[in-house]
Amino acid sequence: MATPVEPPNGIKSVGKHYYTMWQSLFELDTKYVPIKPIGRGAYGIVCSSINKETDEKVAIKKIHNVFENRIDALRTLRELKLLRNLRHENVISLKDVMLPVHKRTFKDVYLVYELMDTDLHQIIKSSQSLTNDHSQYFLFQLLRGLKYLHSANILHRDLKPGNLLINANCDLKICDFGLARTSNENGQFMTEYVVTRWYRAPELLLCCDNYGTSIDVWSVGCIFAELLGRKPIFPGTECLNQLKLIVNVLGSQNEDDLQFIDNPKARKYIKKLPYSMGTTFSCLYPNANPLAIDLLEKMLVFDPSKRISVSEALEHPFMSSLYDQNRDTNAQIPTDLDIDEDLNEEMIREMMWREMVHYHPEAAMAKMEVNY
Repeated sequence: MATPVEPPNGIKSVGKHYYTMWQSLFELDTKYVPIKPIGRGAYGIVCSSINKETDEKVAIKKIHNVFENRIDALRTLRELKLLRNLRHENVISLKDVMLPVHKRTFKDVYLVYELMDTDLHQIIKSSQSLTNDHSQYFLFQLLRGLKYLHSANILHRDLKPGNLLINANCDLKICDFGLARTSNENGQFMTEYVVTRWYRAPELLLCCDNYGTSIDVWSVGCIFAELLGRKPIFPGTECLNQLKLIVNVLGSQNEDDLQFIDNPKARKYIKKLPYSMGTTFSCLYPNANPLAIDLLEKMLVFDPSKRISVSEALEHPFMSSLYDQNRDTNAQIPTDLDIDEDLNEEMIREMMWREMVHYHPEAAMAKMEVNY
C-alpha cells in the first residue's frame, strides 16, 4: 500500500507530498492521492491514484532516474511527444505529466494516464473463457487504434498483449509508445530495433533496411493467434529459432516470396532451412470461426508486400459487423516528432521540460521561476 512519509531532505516542496510504494519514494502533486502500486517493470513502478480535483481514478507511472540510460531517456521523450498529439478511444490517454521542482536537475518523471483494469497478457493467461466474440471485439479495437496511428505514419513497433490495456467492459487501449517511430522525409524508417521477439515480423528478423506499417500487422496477427490458442504462436528462443518456428507454421517460401529480403546472408539462411509443408491455421485453432482463420491467414504472410493492411483487415468479413468506416478519424500529427538520437542529456532534459509545461499552462503563463 501507499505510505505517507516526510520528504527525504526534510524540506517540503510547495504543491508536493510524499509516499513510499514498493520501497520507492513518490513525489506527487498534492491533488493526487495514491491508492496502491499495481505494476512494476524495467521503466519503474505504476500506482493507482485518485485525482482529488476531478474524483477520477488514474494510473501514475514513475520512471526512476530517467537519465541514467540515454536510450531510456529518449524513449520517454518520444512517448511524451507522441501522446500529447494522439486522441483516440483505442489509444491510451496521457492526462498529465507532473512538473518537477527543479528544472535542471530532476531525475524522475511522473506520467499520469487513464486507469485501466488489466492487460491482454493477463487475460490470455487467466482461466477466464474467451469466446470468438471476445477475440473479434479485442481485434477490432486494436485494428481501429492502429489505423489511427498508421494514418499519421506512426509505427508502434512493439505491439504485444502486455501493451494492450483492457478495462472491465472489454474496452482496449494501445499503450507504450517508447519504440514508436514516424517516417522521416525520404520515406525510410529507422532500422534499430529492440522489440519483443515473439511478435517481430520476418523482415525485422531478417534485418531488412526498409520496413513499413505491415510490421505492426504481423504483430497483430501474432496477438490474434494467441487469443485463439491461449498461447504464443511463435515463442522463439532467439532470432534464428524464431524464423524456424515461423517457417514451420507458414511453410517454406518460394523464390518470389523472398524478393523483399535485401540482405544476401539472410536470404541464404532462409533458403537453407529444411523444407516445411507448413501447418494450416484451421488445424492449430479447430474451434475458431472460419472467417477468423481467413483473416489470420492474410495477416501472417511472410512477404510484407502481400500482407493485408489495417484498413483492409477492418473491412474483412470477420470485422464487418463491428466496423463503421464513418466513425474513423485520422491523426493530426505535427511533422517534428522525429527525435535526434544523438541529443545529449541536457537537451533531452530541456525538451522533456517543454513537454511537461504543455500540461501546466499556469507555469507557462507565469514563466514560473523554479529552483535551479
